[in-house]
Amino acid sequence: MSTSKGSSDVARTAERRRLRNRLVRRSVKTSTVKAKDSIAAGEESAHQKAVLAVSKIDRAVSKGIIHGNKGARLKSRLMKKPNKK
Repeated sequence: MSTSKGSSDVARTAERRRLRNRLVRRSVKTSTVKAKDSIAAGEESAHQKAVLAVSKIDRAVSKGIIHGNKGARLKSRLMKKPNKK
């Protein structure tokens, strides 16, 4: 049984997308963790880091890399922390 040219093209495309998706997901996670740590430490740059994390989450949602509801949940949990009194 041989594989068709089309199936190898699909496999190649899937691998490219997988790598891109992994990179974007990892950058979302990294920026979220940095923002949370910054907020917990009470740093002045915490707001900027939170805004950057929200931006990365929105970008991942718009590209379809993460689901919209997951993006909303991540943003909600992240913004709860600095808004606590």
